[in-house]
Amino acid sequence: MPLLIKGGEIVTGTEHYIADIYCEHERITQIDRNIDAPSGVEVIDASGKYVFPGFIDPHVHIYLPFMGTFSKDTYETASKAALVGGTTTMIEMVCPSRDMSAAEGFRLWQEQAAGKSACDYTYHMGVTRFDDENAAQLREIVASGIASFKIFLAYKGAFGIDDTELYHTLKLAKELGVIVTAHCENETLVAERQKELLAAGLTGPEQHEASRPPVVEAEGVHHLMTFAELTGAHVYIVHLSCEEALRAALAARFRGVNVSVETLIQYLLLDKTDAERPEFEGAKYVMSPPLRDKRNQPVLWNGLQSGEIQTVATDHAPFDFREQKPMGRDDFTKIPNGIPSLEERVKLLFSHGVKAGKLDLHTFVNVASTNAAKTFGLFPRKGAIQIGADADLVIYDPEYRGTISAKTQMMNVDYSAFEGWEFQGRAETVTMRGEVAVRDGKFVGTVGRGQMLRRQPAHF
Repeated sequence: MPLLIKGGEIVTGTEHYIADIYCEHERITQIDRNIDAPSGVEVIDASGKYVFPGFIDPHVHIYLPFMGTFSKDTYETASKAALVGGTTTMIEMVCPSRDMSAAEGFRLWQEQAAGKSACDYTYHMGVTRFDDENAAQLREIVASGIASFKIFLAYKGAFGIDDTELYHTLKLAKELGVIVTAHCENETLVAERQKELLAAGLTGPEQHEASRPPVVEAEGVHHLMTFAELTGAHVYIVHLSCEEALRAALAARFRGVNVSVETLIQYLLLDKTDAERPEFEGAKYVMSPPLRDKRNQPVLWNGLQSGEIQTVATDHAPFDFREQKPMGRDDFTKIPNGIPSLEERVKLLFSHGVKAGKLDLHTFVNVASTNAAKTFGLFPRKGAIQIGADADLVIYDPEYRGTISAKTQMMNVDYSAFEGWEFQGRAETVTMRGEVAVRDGKFVGTVGRGQMLRRQPAHF
């Protein structure tokens, strides 16, 4: 059914104006003042509300085997949570083990999503080993519409690649016009510090940050920058958490390295004292890189507003507190890493960014939507409000007040990292390619309607 959104305050990364939006055949077909509604058209009054382009989370884990267990969300639960939070497109990390071929991993991850997602999605293809077989398969995966890789400079013996593999992965990416997203921590320093802490009887979740302090992340960034500079590859630092790592990235950008930077909503709002909560509660907040000292938060907020940091993601990785996190009760290195945050990113960024005066509205849209679309080959189909773009739209009530709770969340996990946090503003109505998927903050969409988005490498 065609859709007409009337009287909303349209805000994109560059524009701000009041107009009507007409949507037909999944796309935006007209933007103008006072569009008359033809018969048979659903009309939504957006007066007094913002209308944003659908938000994009460029870093999620839905299917994730990790430390002997699996993340709790399915594509059905995660996509519903995403849409209720205003996110209409997710980019998932494909993370095959080192003994699995790239083709096997890509097929396995696709099987988890096929016919089960309510929102659109695409992938970063994990390169967890590099050899002739995988190189050939990576070429085929790129040709099938995946225009980004994911590499780990951490997790030695699991997902991590060595320097020879790093060099050849970046060379292939440069050849193919593919951007390489990278987890930057020095795996040797992490492994040795973990051993030392455990040998000293320091086993609690509060030791996780001590095992991988800021300098370890900064060294990982510096290492990647050296290889990116020599190969000319476009790289994207995922989940950057601290000033030291940002300085290493900016130094490389200053000398011409093509590097984009992502931070996470949790690094902007939580800090390492959360992982120090007593009675093992800190395990809820164990992730890599770890939550940092609070002094880093203004640095990250300023980096977003100034354009030094391009995107805000979640690294959504939901593991139950009662059943899964206790795997590491006596050894912090065995706590499944990650927190659930896919549903809360946009409302927290709006509340603590826009409403708190740390981000203007255009920057908010850019870092939560448009920059990711441009970086990963989705713009202007996604991340835009213009004729011809997909009708992914978020009608946002800036005055709504609410409280975050695990009891009301859509994510399939038994806790919220932001339990009891108050927020201002929410996605009231969300359309996904012209279909209303969220109405009055509730999911009303169609499971299975989400499509895998095929993207072209940068030089095509």
